[in-house]
Amino acid sequence: MGGGHYDRDAHEALTTTRVHKPREEVFAQRKMHPSLNPFGVAMRESRDSDNHPNSRAIILVMDQTGSMQDIPENLAKKTLPKLMTTLIDEGTLADPQVMFMAIGDAEASGEREESPLQAGQFESEGSLMDKDLTNIHLEGGGGGNEGESYDLALYFAARHTSIDCFEKRGEKGYMFITGDEPCFSRVSAKIVKRVIGDDIKRDIPIDDIIAEVSKRYHVFFLIPDLPRRQYAGCEASWRKRLGDNVIGQESPDDTSLVAATLIGLTEGTYSDLSEVAPALKKRGVNKDQAARVYRAVAQYAAAIGRGGERPAAEDKEPPTGQGKGRTRRL
Repeated sequence: MGGGHYDRDAHEALTTTRVHKPREEVFAQRKMHPSLNPFGVAMRESRDSDNHPNSRAIILVMDQTGSMQDIPENLAKKTLPKLMTTLIDEGTLADPQVMFMAIGDAEASGEREESPLQAGQFESEGSLMDKDLTNIHLEGGGGGNEGESYDLALYFAARHTSIDCFEKRGEKGYMFITGDEPCFSRVSAKIVKRVIGDDIKRDIPIDDIIAEVSKRYHVFFLIPDLPRRQYAGCEASWRKRLGDNVIGQESPDDTSLVAATLIGLTEGTYSDLSEVAPALKKRGVNKDQAARVYRAVAQYAAAIGRGGERPAAEDKEPPTGQGKGRTRRL
């Protein structure tokens, strides 16, 4: 997948039409859409084409449980075009291809969830990305067991995606997981069999599946705001596994810009952190949001050696120092 052409004006117009619509109208699915059902899927593919000879795979994993539905809503109503236009205009990635996944809680107590994992296609065209995004079933379950099924998304990315950027050119894709819960300690063989259809015989330790997917993707965990960073030990749990690739945001509205900036720092679009604030200003990002994005990525920039000099106007420490100086897990 991943053909077509990205039309920013059409994509921005599409999101603008639904700014004031209620969430239930934008996300109208009341059960898993067949196109997002991972059961029996062999591969989701990100491929080069005549239109996109340098494809780069990006996976955006949405936690669709009740406490996290503001992220997909903001993407659908306002911010998804910011991700694409920032990457393209800054020259960071020539041909980004975005795949949406959504996770719930396959291990929740009580009634079994219908949509614990949903997986779209890699797309280059805004309308097709938007279609997969808004076809997500916001089931709104979860809770009660201090974890969500992020492990299923990691497993699917590791074993059910095929990406030309890595297979042809040795360039890693990007995987951004949004969430506010710890991860489970293992990938359950029983749940994989039920949800995806694979017979893997035994459970996989979570660190092993992270190592497997990290061979082909830069993996980040984005926590949407400050209160949710401390909720149920979320940040501490993920920092044990991803180190400085855990990103604490201050607002869910910043998700697209934070993701694009992290890619820019990793790819070297920004030689150091001092170039981030001017780039955001040039793109018309207001001062308050630019400062939030800057603070969110500062710790990661320092960890990869691109911290640089802080601009005087943004000379402020990140919200916490947890994880600073840790060895990164990519």
